[in-house]
Amino acid sequence: MEVQFIKVNPLTRVVLDEEIGKAARELLLQLVVGVGAGDKPAPPSAPRMVAPLGKKDGLTTLTWSLAKDYADLAQTKALARALDVDLTLHAPYYVDFFGSQEARERSMHQIQWASVLAEGLGARMAVTHLGFYGPGSRSDSVQELTEVARELSDWLKEYSHGSVRLGIEPSGHPDVFGSREEILEVAHQVKGVVPVLNLPHLAAREHKIFETPDDLRPIVEEFVKASGGELYMNFAGVEFYGPGEFRLTPIKRGQARFDPVAELFADREYDVTVISSSPLLEHDAMYMKLLYERALAKRYAKRHAPAAPLAKKPVVPTKPVATLRPAARAPPAGPRRPVAPIAARAKPSAKRPDRGGRRRH
Repeated sequence: MEVQFIKVNPLTRVVLDEEIGKAARELLLQLVVGVGAGDKPAPPSAPRMVAPLGKKDGLTTLTWSLAKDYADLAQTKALARALDVDLTLHAPYYVDFFGSQEARERSMHQIQWASVLAEGLGARMAVTHLGFYGPGSRSDSVQELTEVARELSDWLKEYSHGSVRLGIEPSGHPDVFGSREEILEVAHQVKGVVPVLNLPHLAAREHKIFETPDDLRPIVEEFVKASGGELYMNFAGVEFYGPGEFRLTPIKRGQARFDPVAELFADREYDVTVISSSPLLEHDAMYMKLLYERALAKRYAKRHAPAAPLAKKPVVPTKPVATLRPAARAPPAGPRRPVAPIAARAKPSAKRPDRGGRRRH
C-alpha cells in the first residue's frame, strides 16, 4: 500500500515549557518532523528527534489525517506488519527546485518531511517527483536535479540508516523532469535511488499504449536492472492530450490496458510491486489482481496441459473371406451310361396283383 501524503501544512514554533526535557517523538498530539533553532524550519535530524528538547529549540510540526503523533505511526506500523502489508509513501506532488531560494528549500523540506513519516510508518520507500526543468538547457537541468537527488538520498540514508530509500518516478508532462532515460540515468548515477515505473505517465509522455507483452518487456527489463532486481510500478488508466498526459482514469476507461502487463508478469518471474493510482483505488487494485490471476491460470493450463494422444494407425478395411467348399469329384473317364428321358421312364401300375390272387383296394 502506497500512503498518499500530498498536502503539507507545516507549523514552526518554539518549545513550550512543559515540553522541555522530552524527546520530539514522545510529544502527544504533536507530529514533529524537525527540530531546529528558533522559528526557522531545519532539516530533520535523527539525533535531534530523540534528544531532549531545550528551551531555545524550535519545532516543525505537521497536521496529517493519518496520524496525530508518533504513537499513531507506530500503531499503523504494527498493524501493517500484522496484516503482512508492505508500506511505501508518496511525497507531495508539487515541488520546484528552480524557483526562488525559498521555494527550493520548501521543496527539499517537503520530501524530507515525507521521508520522516515514512520511517515512522516502517515504509521502505518514499516516492517523489523532481519538478519542472530550469530556465537553462535541458542537460543543465537534468544535472542539477541529479545533484538534488544525490543530496536527498545521502540525507535519507543517514536519517533512516538505510531502511527507507528514495524512489523517483517519471512524469506524463514533457515540461516536467522524468522521461524514461532521465529516470534511469539518475538511478545509475545516484546510489540508493530507486527508479519507479509509473506506466501511465510513461505512456502519456511517449504516446505509447503498450498493446502486447513484447512492447512492455524491454522497458520492464531496463527498470528491473536499474533497481537491482526489484520493480516498483504504478498503474492506472490514462487519457492523452497534445503534448502529454491529460488525466488519470479508471483502468477500464483509459487508453492503456493492464492485460498485457498481467500477461508479462505471469509469464516471467519478476519481483514486482504494482500500485493502483487510479481514481478508483481499491476497485482497480482488485481488478488488476483478477486480471493477473486470470493470466496465471492461462499460463498454468498451457504448461500443464495433458499430452496429446498418439495418432492411431488407420484401419484398412478387409474383404470378407468366402467359405470354400471342396471341389466335386471329377467324373470317371470313358463314355457315360445313357439315361432314359424322364418322360420315357415306366411308371408303376396303379393296381398290382396281390399274393394269393386277390387285389388290394
